Amino acid sequence: MPATIRLHSDQHLWPDPSRVIGRLFLPSTEPPHTRRARDLLERLRGLDEETVKELLPGVLQGFGPHHSDLRGLLLANAAVLLDPKEEMSEARTLLIGAAFTAEYAVEGAALTNPGVVPHPDQSGLAEGQLRVAVALRGIGEGHISALQFSAAVVDDQGWRFEERLAPPLVGSVTLAAVPRSLFDALVRAGREPDELTLAVLQGVPESVHRTDVEQILVDLPPDVLLHPEAHLRVQTLRRWAGACYTVSFDESTTLDQRVLMPIAQDERSGLEDARFTLYTDDDGTIQYRACYTAFDGTNISNRLLTSADLLTFTSFPLTGPGARNKGMALFPRKVGGNHVALSRADGMTIGVTFSDDGYRWGDSIPIEAPRDAWQILQVGNASPPIETEAGWLVVTHGVGLMRTYSLGAILLDLDDPTRVIGRLDQPLLPPVTHGGYVPNVVFSCGAISHRGRLFIPYGIGDSSVSVASVALDDLLFDLRAPRR
Repeated sequence: MPATIRLHSDQHLWPDPSRVIGRLFLPSTEPPHTRRARDLLERLRGLDEETVKELLPGVLQGFGPHHSDLRGLLLANAAVLLDPKEEMSEARTLLIGAAFTAEYAVEGAALTNPGVVPHPDQSGLAEGQLRVAVALRGIGEGHISALQFSAAVVDDQGWRFEERLAPPLVGSVTLAAVPRSLFDALVRAGREPDELTLAVLQGVPESVHRTDVEQILVDLPPDVLLHPEAHLRVQTLRRWAGACYTVSFDESTTLDQRVLMPIAQDERSGLEDARFTLYTDDDGTIQYRACYTAFDGTNISNRLLTSADLLTFTSFPLTGPGARNKGMALFPRKVGGNHVALSRADGMTIGVTFSDDGYRWGDSIPIEAPRDAWQILQVGNASPPIETEAGWLVVTHGVGLMRTYSLGAILLDLDDPTRVIGRLDQPLLPPVTHGGYVPNVVFSCGAISHRGRLFIPYGIGDSSVSVASVALDDLLFDLRAPRR
């Protein structure tokens, strides 16, 4: 029988402007305000202790419920401004921290574009239930996107979002090593390197840290650094040596608390549309992996996020022709000995790209181009591939007239994912409502199969998140039916 989409309209996530994180706030230093931070610090130092003690309780009581550790946050931000040798009461230090802290509503503008994978914690469930981790794009002030999470339980009755109760927070950030092959490719950028760059590339170890590059630069002959463009070469080397980072959260945090804000230079305006999959390596190791779009305010690029447990995340830039544009999605295992990903390198066509190491991606082979009215502008993936006995199932999105976004599906050959063996003629899910932050859009970054049913969380008008599902066998039957 034809596949019938079921809308779980009773399950909804709306953006919650009360979910805030605290960020370091530094006043503008543009002329003529070059001394604003220093002047503010002096005014705070000049307050008498009695006034400090009167002001502090209002801050702690008024803002404390928004944060899991407001005191720790304020002390950390104060430490950025203060000399550690300066003697000062804790109350004054906290007040200074409050002056240099601002709350940021991580989903104050929108909550959308969900992806989904099995949750690392399956405890406390009844038979037949599956807990899933839902990756979310939260959009806040300045249209800056952050990666957030929620949890849901799936069973024969449907899908139920778990409540998001605890205050959100950001993790601790450290630089991570860059694999040498990736560092080499990023620095070369497809060009022959000059003498300075080549000397550094030849000297770095298999895992490159920023300190490795700095030591090599120190040991170079001085004449090499006198070249008129040497400072540009050094800037590039330093940038890519610090391009990978790790964000860690305490084990006491819940999944819905963890927020990944922009860290790297190429994502300073947002982490967008993470497509998560549970990846199984050749040795049986299982790891969460996601491709996401990094946006620096002007340019977009693709990054890879890896995690063993959704507690610690490491981000890597991706490179190569298959990693151009946006919308990459990884296959959950190697195919034919290669890492494989869906891509949209030309901006409008779904392609397949291959990689030896998972970081450097080759040419994208087009497999699905715009054709029908509902996808006449462009097509892209709306989920990482899902392995079924019939083939690799991919939920897609298509952009049609009046810039309407709909969801569709294609089926790829298990052994040769560049071969499309089935597709839907009509949308699986057209826009379900008019209006929204971005009108006439349904958009997803993932789907999951459970007990014979495919569940697709999706964003509505870039304003909220709901869920649809379809019988998997019915969908596969429709995909393999002859096209008109």
